[in-house]
Amino acid sequence: MAGRLVSETLTKLSQMGDVTLHEPAGDSPQAERVRRSRKQEFNFSDCIANLQTPRGPKPVLKTMMTTACERNCHYCVFRAGRAKTKRVTFSPDEMATAFDTLESAGKVDGLFLSSGIIKGSVTTQDKIIDTAEIIRNKLGYRGYIHLKIMPGIEYDQLYRSMQLADRISVNLEAPTSERLAALAPKKVFVEELLQMLMWAQEIRSDNRHQKLASSVTQFVVGAVGDTDLELLTMSDKLYRLAKLARVYYSAFSPVPGTPFEDLPATEALREFRLYQSSFLLRDYTWDVEELPFLRDGNLRADVDPKQAWADENLLHQPIEVMTAEREKLLRIPGVGPVGADAIIRSRRRGDLTELIHLKQIGIRTPHRLARYVLLNGRQPARQLKLF
Repeated sequence: MAGRLVSETLTKLSQMGDVTLHEPAGDSPQAERVRRSRKQEFNFSDCIANLQTPRGPKPVLKTMMTTACERNCHYCVFRAGRAKTKRVTFSPDEMATAFDTLESAGKVDGLFLSSGIIKGSVTTQDKIIDTAEIIRNKLGYRGYIHLKIMPGIEYDQLYRSMQLADRISVNLEAPTSERLAALAPKKVFVEELLQMLMWAQEIRSDNRHQKLASSVTQFVVGAVGDTDLELLTMSDKLYRLAKLARVYYSAFSPVPGTPFEDLPATEALREFRLYQSSFLLRDYTWDVEELPFLRDGNLRADVDPKQAWADENLLHQPIEVMTAEREKLLRIPGVGPVGADAIIRSRRRGDLTELIHLKQIGIRTPHRLARYVLLNGRQPARQLKLF
């Protein structure tokens, strides 16, 4: 009897297919959205993604409590009334059993759990929490769990979700109230979404003795006229005020059977430039005003933002590698945190006078630096053969 129930649960799971394709669960979101080859039937392995998580690389079960939803987000495959969406629903026991079966078999070592909204956000979040409670407390799993937070849930639900998970996600989807109204008319930007992220940081600050989940969010890029300036301004605020671990950007892709099915897809390159800029804000102490926006509020697509900034600011005022502080070194194209630290260590032992010296200490593409730096007072030769 028990075996038959497990089999039925896995069969239901297989009907999900790649339903969470556009839900980022790890730290390499572009890789998660590489579409599988088309086939008539899915099996449960199609719900397993090999992800970079805060606990390291893991095979993670990406799934949902239900693919039914009462919200009508204009871009979403699960929106209310969309006839082409297969509706599948799990109870907490069923979902926990499916995960435990796969984890025990060595197929997965992590869970990303999302859901459509049925009977309100509070009821839906309770089912997500109940599932995580069973997995943690009844089944004894101590590995990676990422839980989706439903819009406008209660404070105590958010707190409990953060106690059970390693990471939570509250997807803003849009950078302003006006953009969200055009994208998802039944969602409320401040009270339902932004407030959740601020509460999460408050919970972490008030409970420093506990191990609580980190927070992430996602934006849908390009469907409703949003600009890179808007997206990155909000991202910067979230990094500073809500202490987000990560901001995800999902290039809009039209879904048949939705109000946005005839809109053009957003270029993947735009998404990539947003990630590059976001990391400059999060990891390199840049200000939004320093990013090289065009007059329309978007970034250049033809060059990465760090190089675009360097072309405007460093060609006539190159940085002296032998004396620059770490923050200045991080402004140089091709130099990241590891490279900056290597430069600081190496220059204590002697002069860095040639590009080949930079390559020897681990700067992979020193030729990129030539136009922007001085090495012991001199600009290096740009055509030096390094390979």
